[in-house]
Amino acid sequence: MQHLDHDRLVFLALGESEAADGESTHLDTCGHCRGELETLRHVAGLGAGTQGLTDLPAPPEHVWQGIVAEIRAAEELPTLNGRRPPRAGDEAGDPAGRAAVATRGRRWPRWASTAVTATAAAIIGVAGTAVVLGGGDEPAPQPTVLASAPLAAFGSTPKDASGDARVLGDDQLHLHVANLPSVPGYYEVWLIDPKTMRMFSVGTLSKGSGDALLPIPRNVDLGTFSVVDVSAEQYDNKPAHSGDSLLRGTLTG
Repeated sequence: MQHLDHDRLVFLALGESEAADGESTHLDTCGHCRGELETLRHVAGLGAGTQGLTDLPAPPEHVWQGIVAEIRAAEELPTLNGRRPPRAGDEAGDPAGRAAVATRGRRWPRWASTAVTATAAAIIGVAGTAVVLGGGDEPAPQPTVLASAPLAAFGSTPKDASGDARVLGDDQLHLHVANLPSVPGYYEVWLIDPKTMRMFSVGTLSKGSGDALLPIPRNVDLGTFSVVDVSAEQYDNKPAHSGDSLLRGTLTG
């Protein structure tokens, strides 16, 4: 049995999106995924439950030291191609590092996922602390949804492929996709002007089901580039759209 992706369970636990029909059926029958989801919801609930506390002490220094030590240890792990993963700061200080990060189709290494998970766990607790110490009674506001679009199968794509896109007020595109067909390359996300068919890439997806947050340039006119497109791309070093669209939807709102 194939389990639900861990990142997808995190989004469900935080209430970022609702479970699709297939996911709900899987959770009903899979004790492993259901147990992991319940654990994640419990952790999220602990963070939310701190909002009514007062005089909450700052997180102990050893918590941060432990997170930093775990990330540094992960950075030293060997990789299959003999290269070490990029260290924190490499991208900012090394032009070659910036170019490597921008390479189309690159996937996050395992050490990066571990680091993000550890940091996210710390943020859940610290966010509750900041609310209490700041004297506020309300949780931090969530980004405003400026526009949204259901994504439907396009062309010859199997009809059970689907998704949804939300443009958030912090200049990010929250994308959820499900049941995309397997491709030999990778998936790429585009914003398209339906009148002129001008387009630009927003980012890439490494999996055919799951969630992603992709940055949107601030100067983009979403009234013009209103179509969200997910395409199948090859590792061919060609930046243009392949012409093989899998999902499409038009932003409204």
